Amino acid sequence: MAAAAKTIAGMFDGKLAYDAVAFKAAAGTLRTRTGPALIAEFPSATLGPPSGARLEIDQARSEFEALARPIGTLASTLAAKAERAPASITDDMRMGSGPAMGGGSLLGKRPAAAEADPSKAPAEHLLHLILQDCSSCHSKFRQKVL
Repeated sequence: MAAAAKTIAGMFDGKLAYDAVAFKAAAGTLRTRTGPALIAEFPSATLGPPSGARLEIDQARSEFEALARPIGTLASTLAAKAERAPASITDDMRMGSGPAMGGGSLLGKRPAAAEADPSKAPAEHLLHLILQDCSSCHSKFRQKVL
C-alpha cells in the first residue's frame, strides 16, 4: 500500500512522471488492500510480532475498524476516478486552493464521511485523505520499528 500511495503522490508532486496506467494500477492496489481486506489482515489473536501490529487492535477492534473502513471508501472512489484517468493530470484532479472539502478547516477535524461526498473530491485530495487516515491508524496501532 505504501508503494502505491508513494507512486500516486510522486505523480502529483511532480517527482514522478504522470502515467495514467500506473496511476490506475496504484489506485487499484489501494482499493483491493483497504476496507474489509485491511481489517482481514489483522484477525484477532494473530497480532504482535512479526506483523508490526500492536496487540491494542484486539482491545480496540471497533476503533481500528472505524479507521480502516473509511480508507476503503476513499480508495474505492480514487480507483473509480483512476479508471477514467486522462493522459495527463488535469486541474480537476488537483486539490486547488479553495476551501477544504465539506467546508471544514484543514487544521481542524474534518467532517465525518457521511457529511462529505468523496466522489466530488479531486483525486489528489482523496489521496491526502487516505494518507491522513493511514497515519491516524498507524499512530495508534502500529508498533514503532527501532
